[in-house]
Amino acid sequence: MKLGFIGLGIMGRPMVKNLLKAGVEVLATDLNQDAVQDVVAAGAVAATYAEIGASCDTVIIMVPNGAITKAILFGEGGVASTVRPGCIVCDMSSVTPVESRECYERLKKLGVGFVDAPVSGGEPGAVAGTLAIMAGGEPQDFASLKKYFDILGSSALLIGGPGSGSVAKLVNQIIVNNNIAVVSEAFVFAEKAGADPEKVYQAIRGGLAGSAVMDAKVPMILDRNFKPGGPIRINHKDIKNVVETAHAIDVPIPYTAQLYEILQSLKIHGHMEDDHSGIVQYFEALADVKVEKKS
Repeated sequence: MKLGFIGLGIMGRPMVKNLLKAGVEVLATDLNQDAVQDVVAAGAVAATYAEIGASCDTVIIMVPNGAITKAILFGEGGVASTVRPGCIVCDMSSVTPVESRECYERLKKLGVGFVDAPVSGGEPGAVAGTLAIMAGGEPQDFASLKKYFDILGSSALLIGGPGSGSVAKLVNQIIVNNNIAVVSEAFVFAEKAGADPEKVYQAIRGGLAGSAVMDAKVPMILDRNFKPGGPIRINHKDIKNVVETAHAIDVPIPYTAQLYEILQSLKIHGHMEDDHSGIVQYFEALADVKVEKKS
């Protein structure tokens, strides 16, 4: 059985390599030909969207947004132009629930299954094969994909019907990004107040304020290491999806709406390719300080 993989960015490329290491036959493509050649060197076969649709029983998509997913599937020469009934398409991108449900309905008419299965864990999780996978779709389609999910992640859970995985991902992004923002604000406060931020971190990390986000991001902030595992660009897009979805279903999200404006400010000031630990730079600019290790 052949698997098609479309999207070889910061997440997709290591995911393909993990599939190849597990013995999966992968046809792969991306607009970035250097990325394609990299996975071909690891054992993948380069293919077009149409070739992937015609040849593969399963297609995984990992791209920046829902508009790209829909173009890959339904555009001229797209996967849907050649896909066979019985195939399962799995979109592991972070998109809106509305976009996921649209893809499900359009592919269902072709006799093709669709599962939205966004992930959490960033580049480190993609490399290590420890992603948390949250899925929405039909149980039988999820079951068919589980063997691949077990290669790519440490956990995979079917949340519910189509779009449920995308809902879970947006919930994840609300919590993670607001957490990073609050941690950033707090450590800028510590710096401005004259306390050593590294010692503050060590003092509080074992208590109720401690979190996976704090342990992952405060050391990066202290080292001024904003090399992206999850770039602000992606989180900006995800939080925009949250805001648009919340407005559509009449859910007030005051904290997340403010977070979106913070990300907008970081966009204007050229920080979109920084890791999301770089959110601290917004608060540093307001307070005119820099949070870093003391010599």
